[in-house]
Amino acid sequence: MAQPSGRYPIATHPRLAQGWQLERLTPVSHLFGAAGMRVGPDGRIHIAQVSGSQISALDVDTGLVEAISPLGGDIVAPDDLAFDTAGNLYATEVMDARVSVRSPDGRTRVLRDDLPSANGITIHQGRLFIDECRMGGRLLELPLDGGAPRVLLADIPMPNALEMGPDGMLYFPVMGANEIWRIDPEGGPAEKVAGDLGVPDSVKFDSKGFIVSTQVASGEVLRIDPRTGARERLAALEPGLDNCVFVGERLFVSEFAGRITELLGDGQTRTLLAGGFNGPFGLAVGNDGNLYIADGPKLLVLSPGGAPSVAGMLFTPGCPGYVRGIATADGNGFVVTTSGGAVALYRPADMASDILADGFDQLYGVAIAADGAVIAADLGAGRVVSIRAGETEALASGLSQPIDVAITASGDRLVSESGAGRVVTLVRGGIETVIDGLQRPHGITVRGQHLYIVDVGAKAVIEFDMAARVRRTIAADLPIGAPPGVTPKPLRGIPGLSGPMGPFAGIALGADGTLYISADGEGSIIALRPGEA
Repeated sequence: MAQPSGRYPIATHPRLAQGWQLERLTPVSHLFGAAGMRVGPDGRIHIAQVSGSQISALDVDTGLVEAISPLGGDIVAPDDLAFDTAGNLYATEVMDARVSVRSPDGRTRVLRDDLPSANGITIHQGRLFIDECRMGGRLLELPLDGGAPRVLLADIPMPNALEMGPDGMLYFPVMGANEIWRIDPEGGPAEKVAGDLGVPDSVKFDSKGFIVSTQVASGEVLRIDPRTGARERLAALEPGLDNCVFVGERLFVSEFAGRITELLGDGQTRTLLAGGFNGPFGLAVGNDGNLYIADGPKLLVLSPGGAPSVAGMLFTPGCPGYVRGIATADGNGFVVTTSGGAVALYRPADMASDILADGFDQLYGVAIAADGAVIAADLGAGRVVSIRAGETEALASGLSQPIDVAITASGDRLVSESGAGRVVTLVRGGIETVIDGLQRPHGITVRGQHLYIVDVGAKAVIEFDMAARVRRTIAADLPIGAPPGVTPKPLRGIPGLSGPMGPFAGIALGADGTLYISADGEGSIIALRPGEA
């Protein structure tokens, strides 16, 4: 089998300053996570990637991946897919309330743009059906000419990936009820088919007419008799499963982290694409010496010499939400920011979290001061806030896209202003510039008098001596940010599940001076180590 390709071609190779070494701690990610899947006219599996605004095609025989609708293209945050007999691809754009159509020649048009949380989609005998994955969602038939939808069912608690059954009934998982329902597409009441599951999020049918359904919370793949509700477990995988698809008689399953697994029967599986990251985003070295990685739907932990493992995820108890920024607290806890606008003390080992403050716009980086105050960057509101003993105070406002914060040994509070191309320090009555002339600074950290900056625009890590006022690039041509010339479309978020999802290339400092970098362009973790080159 050929080596699978990455998210998109990265032509450059990192360049290092003398005295620094680079080590890639994880493999590159092949996808930006993985959601809905369908087999296209070419026989390849087409995979929707919400957080990367990309649709890729996967050859199940070679493992090669090709971006069909790439990052920065017309389709934004695709969640599920369907093809008609002419080869047109229909995609639900969950964050933009849209269904778009991509023709075989690559042209894209919007079919409807008034479908909040549009998610599951299927086409049967020329008829297009979608549902809205939200509390109070609807199941709809959409005319292919873009006309007004026909409502089959309303007020559904989070329906998801749906499919027409061999009996002519439309089947769909209902995540909020932990059940699978069906309905006659010509109208009538819905019927419960199965319940007390592992939170089903997709429904497909095998060649014998049985339901095959992924369970996002339990990580199971179930085979269910639609006539009796009897079930058997085909596989027990990790929580975070999203969808499944048949290629002939072969069954493949997608997962939040982008892993694509083939089920071989008798509980045996084969990994076709290894899992990776949605980002990665914020980083923190824990009190146990391991690296903790905020990656949206999952919080991951990476031990020295190991592979990332799941510390917590959206569907495990205590998870505060889609995590983006992270700072190490006392004991086994972490202060995290979520894209839902919350700052929380998260204890993944205890499956528990406490919300410290809520109602923010777009939170990113976070740090903890020596006096216990939590300092967070609220990019959407252009401010930096302090949270202490349940009280929230704005430390600075009117900033241009503040995205990360760091605290020096003397207690100075530094902020990277991504929109202004600088790092500032907070002073009484305002801010003072520490370093400017940057392109798009993201993650920042401090060691002694040295400030380290991940400059996504320059694709570099900058070292700045704050005492001597000297800067140097210690690593350049890094796989961070979008490809040159590509401007990703804004990800508006999913009401009830997530706020806006923006990129965040984080950085963390190890006890030995190692810098850990979120290489979000290729989807890996990179270590920059001081030492002889």
